[in-house]
Amino acid sequence: MLTLFTNRYQQFQPAQGVPVRITLGSPRFKLPYTLTHSVRELAPQKAYFSKPLPEFAAAYRADLDQLGPARIAERLREIVNAEQDHRLVLLCFEDLSDPQQWCHRRIFATWWKDVTGDEVRELGPVVGPYEQGRLL
Repeated sequence: MLTLFTNRYQQFQPAQGVPVRITLGSPRFKLPYTLTHSVRELAPQKAYFSKPLPEFAAAYRADLDQLGPARIAERLREIVNAEQDHRLVLLCFEDLSDPQQWCHRRIFATWWKDVTGDEVRELGPVVGPYEQGRLL
């Protein structure tokens, strides 16, 4: 079993599941929890990192398509098996309660739902370029 959530580093609580880094860089601030796992394959590439949202989303989804859901699930199941917890919380930096911010974690969540049918719920507040979990 694999249950995925998303959140930001600053709002994650250990009771939510296993924290998993999906960013190019690691947090440069002290975390009140241990961040043991990283899935670099889910981090966006520097080549399109600063592009506008539509270009970024298209490029990121193309990367995810190339990886494929089976390979991503295999990588995530390695963490589930290591931790004996099926709840993984994919973490990055953006505060999605700010309507001006958007994040690759929600683009991933939409893509994952599209290709697997499985929902990836955000554990923090979300406003901005999202409507019912769908990137606008």
